[in-house]
Amino acid sequence: MALAFDEFGRPFIIIKEQEQKTRLRGLDAQKANISAGKAVARILRTSLGPKGMDKMLQSPDGDVTITNDGATILEQMDVDNQIAKLMVELSRSQDYEIGDGTTGVVVMAGALLEHAERLLERGIHPIRVAEESLVQTCMTTLSSKISYGSCRSRERKDVNLDLIKVEGKVGGKLEDTELIYGILVDKDMSHPQMPKQIEDAKIAILTCPFEPPKPKTKHKVDIDTVEKFQNLRQQEQKYFDDMVQQCKDVGATLVICQWGFDDEANHLLLHRNLPAVRWVGGVELELIAIATGGRIVPRFQELTPEKLGKAGLVREKSFGTTKDRMIYIEHCANSRAVTIFIRGGNKMMIEETKRSIHDALCVARNLIRNNSIVYGGGAAEISCSLAVEAAADRYPGVEQYAIRAFADALDAIPMALAENSGLQPIETLFAVKSQQNKENNPCCGIDCNDVGTNDMREQNVFETLIGKQQQILLATQVVKMILKIDDVITPSDY
Repeated sequence: MALAFDEFGRPFIIIKEQEQKTRLRGLDAQKANISAGKAVARILRTSLGPKGMDKMLQSPDGDVTITNDGATILEQMDVDNQIAKLMVELSRSQDYEIGDGTTGVVVMAGALLEHAERLLERGIHPIRVAEESLVQTCMTTLSSKISYGSCRSRERKDVNLDLIKVEGKVGGKLEDTELIYGILVDKDMSHPQMPKQIEDAKIAILTCPFEPPKPKTKHKVDIDTVEKFQNLRQQEQKYFDDMVQQCKDVGATLVICQWGFDDEANHLLLHRNLPAVRWVGGVELELIAIATGGRIVPRFQELTPEKLGKAGLVREKSFGTTKDRMIYIEHCANSRAVTIFIRGGNKMMIEETKRSIHDALCVARNLIRNNSIVYGGGAAEISCSLAVEAAADRYPGVEQYAIRAFADALDAIPMALAENSGLQPIETLFAVKSQQNKENNPCCGIDCNDVGTNDMREQNVFETLIGKQQQILLATQVVKMILKIDDVITPSDY
């Protein structure tokens, strides 16, 4: 416990239980924070770009994930350091806002921290390093390097990703992945003898079970004669009969139910030629209702012909030799609801494909929101770096060091791309940089796919402007925040 004394000689506590806490101050604190941030960035650096390496992560309960998606890697890592947790948050916020560029944003932040550390070692004050003007220069440069994509803006300028369902099933090969104009349900018909294909289906979507009503209170039925048992059985059968008849009366040709039903109801449905699917989840029910234009019905009494969903074709399809079956609901009334059905050799491959498709859908949505693009392959970062370096000459004081360091940090992305593609990083970067300078062509980037040209326009490699702006902004904000921390008080380990 640290004690101090006031002018009257009375003791007072400054930091409670100080001997049980460790404390880092000044440059030591900043260096410790920077090295924690750099360590996280170093992990992700090799996963950047089309030739980036995958990481294998094992959870405490033994689940294995193989991915090169930055947000997923950091989400699965058990990070203990508070600054490292900031980097995880940084990746997550990029994922929530843009959906893509989660690796690049962390690599960018790591490079900024690395160059900031060199400036701190030269004795430049952290506030001088964390200047606003560089970000403004960078944003201005990005805006001037925009190409306008031909993506047609819709009226709402947004995409409802809830209408796009991504399903996966192990088996087949990745090329068997298909787009279904409708909904796919991982269930089969409730009875094996029910028809496997229904055309022009009218679907009753129910959240009420095919069962006799049960009293809410505790109850007991005493049956002491055969007649009473017969009466009870007939009463139950009448309940089932009425339920099935209500579905038939409104013209339903298929029942999709959230709950199960017992053998008696199942037999009756088959007998009355009314196919049914049971145990369908709530989210899937909502999607089916949206796609078919039907209404979810909570009670049999509320069933009307207007509440039925309509689909051109409902079919059951089986896969391989495992007797796995799925229901396809196609040619729906609302054709905007679609399903992407992924096949693959193993579960990990399917999960990684799902993540890639999610990123691709987010990019498509961002293009519809704002159809401005910048060229990829590090082209945007290199042209920003050149512009920031040129802007540094206008600043006479210490700021120019910080601005030049920012320009060098921007080169980290193209350098990592070159390194991950098996090229000579420094040589490749400077060749592309001098080409951009000479030809004044902001489309020159790193030829990761070894096509033979550095022109990203010819390679059709581009990124969304809002994604790239968000990357630079978020990385800079986090780095500024880390640089402003000069005192770290933590409980000691013992």
